[in-house]
Amino acid sequence: MSQILCIANQKGGVGKTTTAVNLSAALAVSEKKILLVDCDPQANATTGVGIDKASLERTLYHGLIQNNGVQDLIVDTQIQTLKVIPSRVDLIGFEVEMMDVPRRETILKGLIHGLRGDFDYIILDCPPALGLLTLNAMTAADALIIPLQCEFYALEGLGQLLQTIKRVRERLNPELKIAGILLTMFDTRTNLSHQVAENAAKYFKSLLFKTRIPRNVRLGEAPSFGKPILLYDAASPGAAGYFALAKEILNHKT
Repeated sequence: MSQILCIANQKGGVGKTTTAVNLSAALAVSEKKILLVDCDPQANATTGVGIDKASLERTLYHGLIQNNGVQDLIVDTQIQTLKVIPSRVDLIGFEVEMMDVPRRETILKGLIHGLRGDFDYIILDCPPALGLLTLNAMTAADALIIPLQCEFYALEGLGQLLQTIKRVRERLNPELKIAGILLTMFDTRTNLSHQVAENAAKYFKSLLFKTRIPRNVRLGEAPSFGKPILLYDAASPGAAGYFALAKEILNHKT
C-alpha cells in the first residue's frame, strides 16, 4: 500500500516544486515506484521532469473535471520508476467549475485512490495557496511535508497553514499527519539561515527533518533543462540534500 505525501505551503518560492520533483526522483532511483501528481496550474513540476505541456492530450484537469480514467493520465519520465500525472494552465478553472459540486474537497482522493497498489509513494505538488486544489491534496494525503525557506519572514504564514491542517483533520481527513518540516535554501555562510534553523528547532522540535536542503545554483538551473537535479548534476550539494531526505523518509515511514 502506497503512502501519499503532500508538499504544501501557501507561501510561494519556498521550494515546494523543487522538493516534489527531486524527492520523487531520489525515491525513484532508490528502487521505489513513484507517482508525482502536479496539482498546480503553473505546471512547474510537469516541466521540471522534462514533459512538454503543449504536447499533452490529457492532464490532471481531465481526471478531476471530465472524469477521464486515471490510468489514461499517467505519463512516463526519464526515470523508469517515476511516473507523472501532469498539469497545465487549464487546471486554474477547477475552483470555479467545482463551486457547486458536493464533496468537492474529495475529488482528487477519489481519482487516485485506486492507484495505491501500483506505487510505493504518491507525491502531490500543491499550488502556493490554501485553495480548493490544496484542500483536495490534503484530503487525499496520508502526510504533509512542509518546506520552510531559511529566509527573513520564513515562519510568517506557517501558523495559518497549521490552522488549515487542523481544520482538514477535523472535517475531511482525521488521519492526516505532518511527516516533517523541511528547511530549504539553507546557506551555511549566513547567520540568518542558522537563526531560522534554531527558531524552527525550538518551535517544531521533532517535526523538523534532520536534512537541510542547501542553497545551490545547480538546483536552480536543473528545471530549465527539464531534469531533476540527480540527472542534471548528481554530484551537487542539492542532489546530496534530496538523497538524504529520501533516505530519512524511507527510514522513518510515517
